[in-house]
Parts: sequence; structure tokens; C-alpha cells
Amino acid sequence: MIKWLIVTVLALVLFSGLMPLLRRFGIGRLPGDVEFRAFGRSWALPIASTVLLSLIAALVSRLI
Repeated sequence: MIKWLIVTVLALVLFSGLMPLLRRFGIGRLPGDVEFRAFGRSWALPIASTVLLSLIAALVSRLI
């Protein structure tokens, strides 16, 4: 359980940093992705995109 939590947090950090590039492909605009402004900066939490990409990665790893 803790391993999945660590992977999810790392994926959230990675997706937040790559958000401008990923938006071109439609990732980060799904229902469940949160974006807000705080402390003069825009913050994005792509929760739905993270879950979707994790499911795709799990499916690919299971098929291989």
C-alpha cells in the first residue's frame, strides 16, 4: 500500500512539472484535475490524469 502511495505522489510531482507539455495531449484537463492559484503561483493537481496513466501503465506491464 505504501509503495502505491509513493508512486502516486511522485507521479503527481512529475505531472505538475510537465503540465505545459502534457496539456497539448489533453492530459491535465480531465474532470478531477484541480488547478488553483495560491501565493501568486498557479498550482495543478492532475489527480484524474494520474489515475488514468497509472491504469494504462499497469495494463501495459501486465500484458508484457
